[in-house]
Amino acid sequence: MAAEGLRFTDGYSNSSVCSPTRFALMTGRYQYRLRGALDEPLAGGARGRNDLGLPPEMPTLPSLLRDAGYTTALVGKWHLGYPPHFGPRKSGYMEHYGPLGGGIDYFTHRDRGGVYDLFENDVEAHDTGYVTDLISDRAAKFISRQTKRDTPFLLSVPLHGTALAMGNP
Repeated sequence: MAAEGLRFTDGYSNSSVCSPTRFALMTGRYQYRLRGALDEPLAGGARGRNDLGLPPEMPTLPSLLRDAGYTTALVGKWHLGYPPHFGPRKSGYMEHYGPLGGGIDYFTHRDRGGVYDLFENDVEAHDTGYVTDLISDRAAKFISRQTKRDTPFLLSVPLHGTALAMGNP
């Protein structure tokens, strides 16, 4: 990208905590205009609530890029609201692998309330292993698949911070 004139030389976060930062990154809007960003952290008590999350009808970076022909994937934590009202595949990601909430136990994949929270495309994924390794492996496999295609992609990999990769093979 740099060879073609696109360079990212600085990065800024508009919040000190994870969900509000991703609300802003996903929407390009001031995060606190969205109710879910005000309730950081979005804990398990937000499950099933229709007022705490990223509204699916709101345009997002992944939905706009998907509509422009990009393959979009989120491999890592979502933490922007719980199903059935919210979720990565409702907000523009074509693929998702990871927890829907924030922090989960690295080995049991359960949240603080003991609820299992590792999913692949809206279905529980009962994979074993250290969650950071599982997410990293999935991200690498996604990129490997994309290099065999002639389409641009967006890959978001939020572990305990936010990572974003875009490419055009």
